[in-house]
Amino acid sequence: MRSRLRAALAALLWGASACFIFNRGKPDPRPAFDAPAGEVALNVTNHNYLDVVVYVLHDGQQTRVGMVTGSSAALLFVPIRLLGMGHELQLYGRTIGSDAFVRTQTLIIQAGQYIEWTLETDLRRSSVGVF
Repeated sequence: MRSRLRAALAALLWGASACFIFNRGKPDPRPAFDAPAGEVALNVTNHNYLDVVVYVLHDGQQTRVGMVTGSSAALLFVPIRLLGMGHELQLYGRTIGSDAFVRTQTLIIQAGQYIEWTLETDLRRSSVGVF
C-alpha cells in the first residue's frame, strides 16, 4: 500500500514538473487586445481628475483619437495610416478645463503591438509603453 502511494506521488510530481518545464517560454497565442484589422490598440488609464482629449502627432499633423474621462480608462484604436512611413507617432493629451497637457516621446509601433498610456494626476509623471 505504501509503495503504491509513493509511486503515485512520484508520478504526480514528475508529471507536474514536466508540464512546468516544457510549457516555459511559449508565447501566449491570445492577443492582449482584439484590435480590428488596420488599427493599433491604445489603452489609456487616466488617474487625473480632469477629462483628457487624446491626439496622435504624426507627420507634422495632429489627429484626434478620442477622449478619456477623468479617473477612468478607455480603449481607443489608432488607424495604422496615422503611423507614417517610419511607423512613428507621438501621443498628445490635453485636459479639458485646464491648460495642462502631456506629450510622449516618439514611439515606434510594429504590427501586432499595442500601447499602454497611464496619465497621472501630475501629467509630467505619466508613462507609456509599447507591447
